[in-house]
Amino acid sequence: MPEAAPARYSLKGRLLAGLLSALALVWLATALYSYVDTRHEVNRLLDAHLAQSASMIVAQAGHDLGEIDLEHAPQLGEHSRRVVFQIWERGGVLRLHSTNAPQARLSPREEGFSRVKIGGNGWRVYSTWDDERRFLVQVGERDEAREEIAAGVARNLLVPLVFALPVLGLLAWLVIARALAPLRALGREVEAREPGNLGELPAEDEPAEVVPLVRSLNALFGRVGSLIERERRFTADAAHELRTPLAAIKTQAQVASAAPDDAKRRHALDNVVAGSDRAARLVEQLLTLARLEPDQFKERVRPCDLREIARNTIAELAPGALERGTEIELDAEAAAPVEGHPELIAALLRNLIDNAVRYGRAGGIVRVETHGASVSVTDQGPGIPPEERARVGERFYRIVGTEPSGSGLGLSIVERIATLHGAQVALGEGPGSRGLRVTVAFRAS
Repeated sequence: MPEAAPARYSLKGRLLAGLLSALALVWLATALYSYVDTRHEVNRLLDAHLAQSASMIVAQAGHDLGEIDLEHAPQLGEHSRRVVFQIWERGGVLRLHSTNAPQARLSPREEGFSRVKIGGNGWRVYSTWDDERRFLVQVGERDEAREEIAAGVARNLLVPLVFALPVLGLLAWLVIARALAPLRALGREVEAREPGNLGELPAEDEPAEVVPLVRSLNALFGRVGSLIERERRFTADAAHELRTPLAAIKTQAQVASAAPDDAKRRHALDNVVAGSDRAARLVEQLLTLARLEPDQFKERVRPCDLREIARNTIAELAPGALERGTEIELDAEAAAPVEGHPELIAALLRNLIDNAVRYGRAGGIVRVETHGASVSVTDQGPGIPPEERARVGERFYRIVGTEPSGSGLGLSIVERIATLHGAQVALGEGPGSRGLRVTVAFRAS
C-alpha cells in the first residue's frame, strides 16, 4: 500500500498565522501594561481623593461636634456605599460616620494610608487628626471599586481585539495573497513550459525577493541545457563512430562465412577480432569519458604516486606493445607524489601510452618519464604538426591522413582528466625534433 504523501504547509497560512499571532501578543502585552499602569495611576488618584476628603471633613469639624450624640451621615448616591468615613473623638468615641460605615475603627493606624480587611472585603483607608488632635478622621474606600475601574480600562482595550482580529486577518490574507501572486504566476509559467523549453524566465518585472529564485532557475536551465546539448552531441558522435567498426566487423564476418578456403577464412576472422578489439576500445573510452562528468570527483581525490601508477600501466600495456615490436621504457628514479584520482590518472597514462604505441614507429621505443609532479610520454612517430595541436584534444578529432585506426577520443580523455585535476597538458616534439612528447604537469602533493 503506497505511503500517504506528507501534508504540505501553506506559506500564506504560515505568514497569516505568524502575523496575527504577533499582533495578538503585542496587543495583549499592551493591554496588560495599560492595566497595570492604569491601576497604579487610579490608586494614586483615589488615594489623593481620600486624603482630600479627609482634609475637608477635618476642616468642617467644629467644637460643637463633641456635644452631638452618635449621628449618621446620609448616603450619597450609588457609589457612596463603597466610600465611608468616621470621626472619632480622642480616637475612642465614634461621633459621626456615614450610613454604610462599620461601628469599629476602619484602621488601627492613626496617620496616613493603610490597607485592611473588613467583613472579607479589602479597604484602602486614610487616617488623619485635626490640628488640636481631638478628632480622628478616617476615610475608606473598598478595593473593589478600584479594581472595577482598572478592569474597565483593560476591557476597553481587549474587547476591540475580539472584533478587530478577524477583520485584520481578512485584510492580511488579501495583502499576503496579492504579495504572493508573482510566485504563483512563476509556478504556472514553469509548469506550462514544454520539456524542451529551457529559455530564460523574465526577471525584470518580478519583486526583489523573487529575482534570486528566477536567476537560480535560469542558471539551472542553462546548466541543464548545456548538459543535454553535450550529451546529444556525444551520443550522435558516438553512434557515428561506432557505426564504422560495427560495419567492418559485419563485413569481415560475411567474408569469413563465404570464404572458399581456410586461409581466407582465418584472415577474415582475424579482421573480425581486430575490429572487435577496436570497438571494445572505443566503448571503453566512451565510458571513461562519460564517467568524467560527475561533480563528486573532488570527494574521491587522495594522495597517490605517479611513478607507481606509471609502472602498473606499463605492465598492463607491455604485452600488446611487444606484439608491435615496440618497447616501453620507464624513467622514474624517485617517487612522484600528487593529489588526484589514481584510476583516472591511470586512464590518462593508458591513453597516452596506447597512442604512442599505435602512432609511433613500429619497432621503436616509447619513453615514459616522471619528474616531480609531472609525467611525460614520448614516441618516435611522425608527431603532430604545431597547427594541429590545438585541436587534437577535441572529441573524435583525428588528423587527416592518419594511418592507424582510432576513435579520436584518446587525447580528449587526457585533456578532461587533466582539467579535473587542475593539471596542464603540453604537446611538443621528441628528441631530435622527432616524434611527439606529451607532458602532464600535476599539482604536487
